Amino acid sequence: MPRPLSLPQKYSMECYMRQYWSDERLKFNGPLDQLTLNIKMLEALWKPDTYFHNGLGSYVHMTTRPNKLIRINQNGDILYSMRLTIKAKCPMVLRNFPMDKQSCPLVISSFGYTDKEVRYEWAPKKVEFEEGMGLSQFDILNTKCTNYSVRWRSGKGLFSALQVNFNLSRSAGYFLIQVYVPCFLIVVLSWVSFWINREATSDRVGIGIITVLTLATISLDTRTDLPKVHYATALDWFILMSFGYCIATLLQFAGVHFFTKVGSGEIMAEEEEWEDLEIIEDCSPEVVEECVQTYDSPHDAACGTSVEGRIEVVFLNSNHPNCPRSAATLYATLNSDAGVLNHAGDCLATFRTAETQTEKKERCWTQFLHCVVGDDQYRRERQRRACLQRSVNSVSAIDTVSRILFPASYGLLNLWYWYSYYDTELISNWSDPGFENSARQ
Repeated sequence: MPRPLSLPQKYSMECYMRQYWSDERLKFNGPLDQLTLNIKMLEALWKPDTYFHNGLGSYVHMTTRPNKLIRINQNGDILYSMRLTIKAKCPMVLRNFPMDKQSCPLVISSFGYTDKEVRYEWAPKKVEFEEGMGLSQFDILNTKCTNYSVRWRSGKGLFSALQVNFNLSRSAGYFLIQVYVPCFLIVVLSWVSFWINREATSDRVGIGIITVLTLATISLDTRTDLPKVHYATALDWFILMSFGYCIATLLQFAGVHFFTKVGSGEIMAEEEEWEDLEIIEDCSPEVVEECVQTYDSPHDAACGTSVEGRIEVVFLNSNHPNCPRSAATLYATLNSDAGVLNHAGDCLATFRTAETQTEKKERCWTQFLHCVVGDDQYRRERQRRACLQRSVNSVSAIDTVSRILFPASYGLLNLWYWYSYYDTELISNWSDPGFENSARQ
């Protein structure tokens, strides 16, 4: 039963190797049809010099005595059996690991006799497996047996050879439990930040960093049991895909933080942020009316409705002599039933259409340009307007879109990944530089 060892790209198996040949010199007549000889008689008999061309350190079991058997029939047919542990080279292509299929060859030939002197052929049963035997990480699909003549570059003439390929399919259950499912759950965990308020900066950044570090640990753990190949395996691509989504979650919050988060999330601003502002709470209706009339555009004023049903008007750039000039700000709190500001419909209409926003929306390309340039003045201006309007950060539109975009795209990528890698073809690219040419049969 072959046991592939992925790290050194070789496999080992324990088997009973039985060779049959005929020697007319050993014919005999007697009451017995078959003689079982002591292994000491092997030294007196001719035996084929069979060896494993791609073998690595094979040996005969010697406990408690050499595990060998020799029998001779009356017609000179000889059975020579021995119990071996064979280690052989098995070059593996691991691009589809751990959903790969491998073909491990074993080449049997004569070391010194050409095909004119010794010819190898498979017995009718060829290769048999003991019932109930299996492998922990591989399933044996089938075996393919061939016999051919080959010319070794190190010798002269053609040599008879036998080759058996053990076609194996790797069981992905272990990696599914130990790698795939944890990576998937870690990515899903990183999406929890989309439902956390954008004011919770430390919480969202902490989730992102933890998920990235956990995936990095899993990635290093899986590579310890694999050969150092120069290409990425299917498992590497899955981890990189998951890694990319966790990093994208961190970058997404950076975008939310820059583009949409303009305040600390508190309803009232700090006192030091209002030091240079003049606040007039007992402003007469006449002054408010005059100040509203001095505006050329409704965008110069921001209006809001308090929870008590009172109207709050903020004047940003008024030229009226009764309006404050130093900070260009006026707060007038009036009863909504007074009707004083009915004629200032432009200002109130402007508020009612945007009362749920934290700030006046700007075009995406304008925000992106300021982000790339790193305009600190633009950032401070947005924070000042948010403080003046006493607004609280609402749910970011970026977070709302990400709640759908990230799971949907990750699911589609997973469908493509499993469709591409799960049902792969058998890869058999074994070649030996010692083969100059061969005539297969």
